[in-house]
Amino acid sequence: MEQNNIDIISIEEKDYPKLLRNIYNPPISIYIRGNKEILNKPTLAIVGCRQATNYGKYVAQNFSYNLSKSGFIIESGLARGIDKYAHQGTIMAKGKTIAVLGNGIDTIYPKENINLARQILALDGAIISEYPLGATPEKMNFPMRNRIISGMSNGVLVVEAKEKSGTLITTDFALEQGRDVFAIPGNINSENSVGTNELIKQGAKLVTKWEEIVEEYT
Repeated sequence: MEQNNIDIISIEEKDYPKLLRNIYNPPISIYIRGNKEILNKPTLAIVGCRQATNYGKYVAQNFSYNLSKSGFIIESGLARGIDKYAHQGTIMAKGKTIAVLGNGIDTIYPKENINLARQILALDGAIISEYPLGATPEKMNFPMRNRIISGMSNGVLVVEAKEKSGTLITTDFALEQGRDVFAIPGNINSENSVGTNELIKQGAKLVTKWEEIVEEYT
């Protein structure tokens, strides 16, 4: 941990995210690389498909850029697709972003995002996980990881989601935790929009401009 500048924050400590402390089944402790101070700032999670369309990538990057400029900490899961572009948009804005991993933070998964992780830390962001060092990215870890993504955020923006996807697990957690859920409408002929369009039918807040999210919190 010392070699990798990794710290651990227990649920009893003041630096532990206050919103996360109050969810059902919060992690007893979290491992962190980077800036502890942003864990209790206004945070918006941006999530979506790993197999993102060009439309989804653009929307994730554009919203994260502008929401970061508006003062939000942007949070996502450092996965391929929408997560990657959510982090990238924040970096382009020179903002701060939090990546929540489903494995030990001594390893970046997927490896293609190693440079992205370095940029997050260079701009005073943070990489966190409840999993100990050496923990591998097992499939069962990611649904558990998703409760942290929603639990730390004031709201969750879903950019693209298939009919059955891990993204919808995040929104289920968000609703249980009393978080705001926003959804980007999509092409009715795209499988990547089935989940988001269904969320809107079920009452998620339809947004087409990043300003609409800012207005919710001002």
